[in-house]
Amino acid sequence: MMRWLTAVTQRNLLNMAVVIFIALASSFIVTTPVWAASSSLGIEHGHLTPCPSSPNCVVSQDADAKHAIEPIAYHVDRDTARATLLKVLTVVPRTEVIEQTDNYIHALSKSRIFKFIDDVEFYFPENESMIHIRSASRVGQSDLGVNRIRVEQIRLALRDLKI
Repeated sequence: MMRWLTAVTQRNLLNMAVVIFIALASSFIVTTPVWAASSSLGIEHGHLTPCPSSPNCVVSQDADAKHAIEPIAYHVDRDTARATLLKVLTVVPRTEVIEQTDNYIHALSKSRIFKFIDDVEFYFPENESMIHIRSASRVGQSDLGVNRIRVEQIRLALRDLKI
């Protein structure tokens, strides 16, 4: 019985050490508090906010080569494109639309394990048949390409739906 109790205690201590290590390691990776909302969202003078210098962002307007991504072209009317995009966003895992207007959609997308939040924005300019996109992590440096992959998956879904 004593041997079993010692083994259980050692296993619990090891589990606690792993949890403490992960917590400490994440504090070095995360440079901003997780709860801090991004202050540079929305449309200003007909453009989405440019990406910061960190590689965890993509944007289709005014971007350097590292952050650039193509906007999504559509061949239907703007309201249909917007409604279709909103439907697609309902099936994107861990993603929730939190703001929408006639020409703008802002969604939050959470990472699976650590629940880091990415801001995903879509802008529908009045005189273009394009959806401009910005997807950016709120914290950390690298996103391991998650923002770019997410946007490309949304693009493919919209293409399959023939917008």
